[in-house]
Amino acid sequence: MPSNAAGIAVFYLKGCKITMFVWIKTFFAESRQELRHVNWPTRQEAVRLTTIVIGMSIGIAVFLGFFDYLFTDAIKLFVVQ
Repeated sequence: MPSNAAGIAVFYLKGCKITMFVWIKTFFAESRQELRHVNWPTRQEAVRLTTIVIGMSIGIAVFLGFFDYLFTDAIKLFVVQ
């Protein structure tokens, strides 16, 4: 990040010299504009998808826990005896 004599950071964007403050302001303005284009889910969709994610997480945890228990007992069986 080059700087000028006054110590203000300067960026070069498409051949134009702009200060850091203008660049930050432009960044947030463009970000806000892009967020307006987002197709946000409805409350019902968000609740449904969240329920699916939580359910899948619990299901995978039970699956992995079951196999962990089996392998732990198998190792104990072979190592102890």
